[in-house]
Amino acid sequence: MTSILSFTWDRITLSGALVETNSQTGKAKAAFKGTAGLIVAVGVVVILLFSFPAYRWFFAISVGIGLGVALILFIWHKLRPIREEDVENKRPLGLR
Repeated sequence: MTSILSFTWDRITLSGALVETNSQTGKAKAAFKGTAGLIVAVGVVVILLFSFPAYRWFFAISVGIGLGVALILFIWHKLRPIREEDVENKRPLGLR
């Protein structure tokens, strides 16, 4: 059976999350990578959405603005596609 939690004196690993302690200060430092980081980020947003009413408004307004900008850019590039002659410097670093 594979262990979800592994422990040594300097680090604790919990299903993709790495928590290391600094030997000089004794403070823990967490680094989440890959899927574990995404799950933690979504979890924090969900907890904040349920905990703070002001955060709900901020999140809703932010998502609305982001979707509006994405829609405007999509329509703009659909109506005015970039042509090859529109690009002035095709090789800015001079690479071939």
